[in-house]
Amino acid sequence: MDHAVGELSTRELTETRYPCEQCGAMLTYAVGSGQLECNYCGHSNAIVRSDEPIREVDFHAALRELQRAELITPQENVIKCVQCAAQFELDAHIHAGECPFCGTAVITSTSHIKPIKAKALLPFSISADQAREYYRQWLSGLWFAPSALKEFAREDSQLNGVYIPYWTYDSYTDTSYSGLRGDVYYVQVSYTSYENGRSVNRTRMEPRIRWTPVSGHTQRHFNDVLIGATRSLPRKITDWLEPWDLENLVPYSEAYLSGFSSEVYQVELDEGFNLAQTVMDNVIRNDVRRGIGGDQQQIHRLQTQHSETTFKHVLLPLWSASFQFRKKTYRFVVNGRNGNIQGERPYSVIKIALALTGVAVLVVGGAVWLNQQGLL
Repeated sequence: MDHAVGELSTRELTETRYPCEQCGAMLTYAVGSGQLECNYCGHSNAIVRSDEPIREVDFHAALRELQRAELITPQENVIKCVQCAAQFELDAHIHAGECPFCGTAVITSTSHIKPIKAKALLPFSISADQAREYYRQWLSGLWFAPSALKEFAREDSQLNGVYIPYWTYDSYTDTSYSGLRGDVYYVQVSYTSYENGRSVNRTRMEPRIRWTPVSGHTQRHFNDVLIGATRSLPRKITDWLEPWDLENLVPYSEAYLSGFSSEVYQVELDEGFNLAQTVMDNVIRNDVRRGIGGDQQQIHRLQTQHSETTFKHVLLPLWSASFQFRKKTYRFVVNGRNGNIQGERPYSVIKIALALTGVAVLVVGGAVWLNQQGLL
């Protein structure tokens, strides 16, 4: 089993540097290339990919280790830039970014902030220019958007490339359940109707439900249930970014972070698993409904046992930006692997009202026509 908790014996904030072999300037990751590139002389250094397999970590063993760990957090996350010697402070949840004075890429160790280190990541494969084009297409294609919003599609937005922390959970589940199975059957019912001023006796078939008590077990193995571990973005936005090609995860290397921002996790390991259980429970309930069978199901008792639960801590790439429209801020994000874009957006009340009015006119016009044809 991999050790989930890192060494916590130092108060020093360590930095990782990637100097150019040719001119000595700091290198940054070139999206999609597998290389670090120099923005000054154009020289590139290949990123050496580790052959170490990406292993799952035992969840319960990690929780026990976390309980024993004594976090030693420095009072200040003060960084000294290796390029211009300026000193500055990173936000508590950021461990990779840029010097605000000269733009040099800075990457710090996460062990002083969080005991669990990322073991894998998906490198950026969508560039900032590609992400900006996806943004323009998305913005210009929004339905019921204010007309003035279209102008934003022609403006350059400041996109920030950031690696967001995630947890993935694996677990075997064994669920016992009890409930009721409902089978629909039909009975013939007599009724009286009035036609042309006369009462007429007729029959019709009406549905009934026969309920039968049932109980049973269902088992399932969950693989890589993905839970966002950031609080910087709403969960609905991080969920929108799925799916991710987790089969292409590579072993963690700080080289991929050079030139980008990166967050440490803010959702703790156990809290993340509670969220993952909610995801699993929804799937299990569907399994139970299929196990009960019939036309309708009622679930009265559902008890799930988890075993062989493991996790991975991974970083996933996205481009993040925001725009202001009529004094309100709207955020959007672009999946750094496939260009999937989601975000918040304004609506035009006038356009929606006109659309509803048009639908109402069509409905009334259709009713008039049907009446004229004697069909109503």
